[in-house]
Amino acid sequence: MTELQQGGNTPVADKRLSVGFSWAIPSGRAVEADASAYLLTASGKVRGDADMVFYNQPDGAGGAVRFGDRTGARGGFTVDLASLPTELERIVFCVTIHEAQAKGQTLALLADAEIAVTPAGGGEAIRYRPILSHATEAAMVLGELYRRGDQWKFRAVGQGFNGGLAPLARSFGIEVAEDAAPPPAPPPPPPTPPVRLSKVTLDKPGQTVSLEKKGSHFGEITVNLNWSRGRKAFFGGGTAIDLDLGCLYELTSGRKGVVQALGRAFGGFDQPPYIALSGDDRTGDVSQGETMRINGAHWSDLRRLVVFANIYDGVPNWQQTDGVVTVTMPDQPPIEVRMTEGRNDRRLCGIVLIENDGGRLKATRIVEYVRDQQVLDERFHWGLRWVAGSKD
Repeated sequence: MTELQQGGNTPVADKRLSVGFSWAIPSGRAVEADASAYLLTASGKVRGDADMVFYNQPDGAGGAVRFGDRTGARGGFTVDLASLPTELERIVFCVTIHEAQAKGQTLALLADAEIAVTPAGGGEAIRYRPILSHATEAAMVLGELYRRGDQWKFRAVGQGFNGGLAPLARSFGIEVAEDAAPPPAPPPPPPTPPVRLSKVTLDKPGQTVSLEKKGSHFGEITVNLNWSRGRKAFFGGGTAIDLDLGCLYELTSGRKGVVQALGRAFGGFDQPPYIALSGDDRTGDVSQGETMRINGAHWSDLRRLVVFANIYDGVPNWQQTDGVVTVTMPDQPPIEVRMTEGRNDRRLCGIVLIENDGGRLKATRIVEYVRDQQVLDERFHWGLRWVAGSKD
């Protein structure tokens, strides 16, 4: 058995797979949870509504993906990757709480949740067990099968999403019919503006965007660094490149520091600084790049952070990396910042400044290229002491 942690990935050994779900529900609680799968193209969207596979639409892609009650303890899917149309590059597997908002329920009610990927003919299983005990979301992307060249891999995702099945499906491009309107009632207060699921791109120097909390906090905030898949392996004369994600942080307590793979300063999610780097991709084999998680439940403890990308090893060639940082959180539009400029005599790029602005999340585009972390520190007046470091 292969046990994955959040963000981990591994190749799948067979083209015919069983993807099973399991969880336990507390005694005496009426909780209805459902599994669903979305068949996605390179754009991250479905081709049409038929690419959502669940209990009410059990077949997808001509039977290449099928929903079944007996696949796992709580249902699941059979997948024939060899029969999947070539334009489909990802299969995303999710769990949602039915009528979560009406019942005031979250994924924290699901104990011992697990997704398991097993070869249809038998063999070693790949498992991921998300920690849901403090989850505030009603839906979660548990994992995904994704194509990398001629190889399929499975990645443990664990990304929460508020609102249940309908907003989750819409985020993948599914048109979801609304329930019939209830009988007339007294005029309600002015409605909250609809959630914007479209992407916000910061493409001008100093451009900013501010997001308001929806509820008591933002939920989990994810900062992802990705770069051109076709050029991850080699740049400039065949020299391998190791592009790293990191940040300078400052807490409201006055504590300052850095989260980065260099020096193995991976941070912490449930303890200060409430920022955790999910590993270090040195090879470019992780299709989703590198990810940093920010604990939105502790947003009040964070004052500011500067997200940066650092070329630790390899010849600097920023133009060919086509690097992009995306900031996502439940029920908020993703914020995208692309590294469109570049100075190949500088190994580090300060990308985006994220600030706690009176409880709002304020993101400001930077995209400045400097020699190293110490120069970035001086640029934003952090005041840390720097010494040479290594990953090993």
